[in-house]
Amino acid sequence: MIIKIRPDKSKSRSLKIMAEITLERLEDTDREKYPTNTLNDYYDAIHKLMEALSMLNGIKIKGERAHQELIDYIAKQYNFDEQTRQFLQQMRDYRNRISYEGFMIHKNYIVLNQEKIKNIIKKLFNELN
Repeated sequence: MIIKIRPDKSKSRSLKIMAEITLERLEDTDREKYPTNTLNDYYDAIHKLMEALSMLNGIKIKGERAHQELIDYIAKQYNFDEQTRQFLQQMRDYRNRISYEGFMIHKNYIVLNQEKIKNIIKKLFNELN
């Protein structure tokens, strides 16, 4: 459920800083040795950046499908192509499966998609600046 709120620059800035810290820690990690944790961290950082953007726009998304709606909202607002939107939804699905089913990510997923993930993160940071 999308709710209009007053834009919150302070919360947006805090979420951005949290994403930066997660990504900094991730740089010190062997991403191929710990691919499941790597996916979790990348998704967490991306989610915080998307939430930071929505806070700047005066949008709060709540409810059962909040992450799914946030991805769709950001993809539409910031002109992400359909392939990127679907990729983010796939990451969300994997993150949920990791959390609730103990799903394991193979290192090839990280190797093959790391550049795409970094480009998404870069675009989100650019939109915040």
